[in-house]
Amino acid sequence: MKKLKFGLVGCGRISSKHFESIKLIDEAEMVACADIILDRAKTAAEKYGVKEYFQDYHEMFEKVDLDVVIIATPSGIHPEVGIAAANKKINVVSEKPMATNLEDADKLIKACDENKVHLFVVKQNRLNTTMQLLKRAIDKKRFGKIYFVQSNVFWQRPQSYYDLAKWRGTWEFDGGAFMNQASHYVDAIHWIVGPVDSVMAETATMARNIETEDTGCAVLKFRNGTIGNINVSMLTYPKNYEGSITVIGEKGTVKIGGVAVNHIEKWEFEDYDDDDKSIIESNYNPPNIYGLGHLPYLKNVVNSILNGEEPLTDGREGRKSLEIIYAIYLSAKHGKKIAIPL
Repeated sequence: MKKLKFGLVGCGRISSKHFESIKLIDEAEMVACADIILDRAKTAAEKYGVKEYFQDYHEMFEKVDLDVVIIATPSGIHPEVGIAAANKKINVVSEKPMATNLEDADKLIKACDENKVHLFVVKQNRLNTTMQLLKRAIDKKRFGKIYFVQSNVFWQRPQSYYDLAKWRGTWEFDGGAFMNQASHYVDAIHWIVGPVDSVMAETATMARNIETEDTGCAVLKFRNGTIGNINVSMLTYPKNYEGSITVIGEKGTVKIGGVAVNHIEKWEFEDYDDDDKSIIESNYNPPNIYGLGHLPYLKNVVNSILNGEEPLTDGREGRKSLEIIYAIYLSAKHGKKIAIPL
């Protein structure tokens, strides 16, 4: 059995999800990791049984034979690392968002295309049991016409969170609450409702000493006529409160709430479906806001490379939510409605 050899760049807080998931996939093994702070790479390597660790990811690409690299660095560095990997014919898995601007995202997509390697963008919330149930209801057209969709991301990020690293809360490397914390929710709304036609938004930096926004609100008009609303704040007292999606349709209303779309709070349709019996089982208590989707996501990565399985979110799919977020920022900056595509 062929095992794909994985490397990981960026051994910060999200990296544990990748290290732990790869250990559970028979056809994959993590053989190397890199971090600009060498001690952090060494600690991760020792903890997860990774053979080699580096401070410079370029050195890792030169010295280790890799099939896939997972990029878990600050967001603004994702394209730089991904392009370097693609040029070495290494398949790329980028944490969200794939870039902090569309120009860099397009450069990454182009590099992977030209080198004929896969580009995956992690959107693990799509694989939450609750979200899978909602997507099936959408695909079965149980809502009839969808009138309205809303997402709330009411979390807490204290100043101490931003002070942990200079790149946090910067436009170049991180983006704000929409780009970082709410990225998965923008993706989820696009995934379940479809393409966005236009965006109007307000953002503000109310309480944190950062370049980017800690709070914002966006109104979305979808091409199918649905109206959407995304509310985001990192100032929720005293801790993470809600990560939710509500869908209001002609024949159904659903709210998936909890701290990270992990609990079905409302599930009501005109007509019965056997999926209705699965509501209780689909609720779960995630260990953190990242949920439980990294393992099935990375299994899809492996199966896409080895067996030709359809990727769950490739580079072009990952770009769609980035374009919506970029439009939100343009609208807030210029005080006007922004049409999509940009």
